[in-house]
Amino acid sequence: MTQDTHPASSPAALPDSPRRGSRLSLPIKVGLFFGALGLLLTVIGIARGQVPAAPANIAVALLLGGGVWFVIAWAVATAAVDVERDAEESRSRDNA
Repeated sequence: MTQDTHPASSPAALPDSPRRGSRLSLPIKVGLFFGALGLLLTVIGIARGQVPAAPANIAVALLLGGGVWFVIAWAVATAAVDVERDAEESRSRDNA
């Protein structure tokens, strides 16, 4: 069978195919930004000698530095988006 008989089998033909970067939600983008900032600060701390030079210690520092900042920022942004969505729904119900 050719693509002419099944045009929806190719990813480009699907209308809902995700494009990289454009399908990330706002909370994910906020989390990634602050996770990257946490990684940067962790790398600065490693370079200044605040972390023992063992590979396991560096890996844990990077995981905690970037991961914790990502999770907290994502959670706060998700809560803010949910509150705004609920407030908008409440306003639309009140106006109707």
